Amino acid sequence: MTIRFAAVSACALLTLAACNRTQEPVAPASAAATPPVESPAIPAADPNALTAEGLGPVRIGMTRADLVKLWGEDSQPNAVGGPDPETCDEFHPAKAPADVMVMIQNGVLTRITLTRGATIKTDRGFGVGDSAMAIKQAYGGAIVAQPHKYQDAPAEDLFAWPHGGATTYVTDPAARGVRYEIGGDGKVMKVHAGDPSIQQVEGCL
Repeated sequence: MTIRFAAVSACALLTLAACNRTQEPVAPASAAATPPVESPAIPAADPNALTAEGLGPVRIGMTRADLVKLWGEDSQPNAVGGPDPETCDEFHPAKAPADVMVMIQNGVLTRITLTRGATIKTDRGFGVGDSAMAIKQAYGGAIVAQPHKYQDAPAEDLFAWPHGGATTYVTDPAARGVRYEIGGDGKVMKVHAGDPSIQQVEGCL
């Protein structure tokens, strides 16, 4: 009887010891550190690129007085920019980039033009000397081609209207666009940016 009791007691003690044993937590397998995924860098817009809205700090729709504060007065005040300068005047401001002309209508900047020799590009990377084919490929269906008024094909006018454009003559003063004037060699002769005045083929005339 004593031997049986001792055996039962020993079993009870072993069970109690097993229940009170503290099990150490198993550390999870360390996962391999995953490097953060970096987004591809997006190049910042060139502040010196010509857009439908303007060039640098000069914006379509600003007053002549504000333009003069930034780019200065007409570099050739004796030159005739238009038959009625009070209504429409076209000139090169003294502090403007080389070969850049502005059009002022009723005291407001309506158009900026890159003429032959200009090195400035549009926000799409095109300027004087670039091919019409490259422009059409880049813009796709956003470009509107029209025959050139004075030259035979391949001369033409290529219009891109980011705001308020159409396939016909645009009259909405709030519209903004870029016109690539293509010469007989199929390359850009001039670039005009601004409101519907970019459609005028003879400047202020």
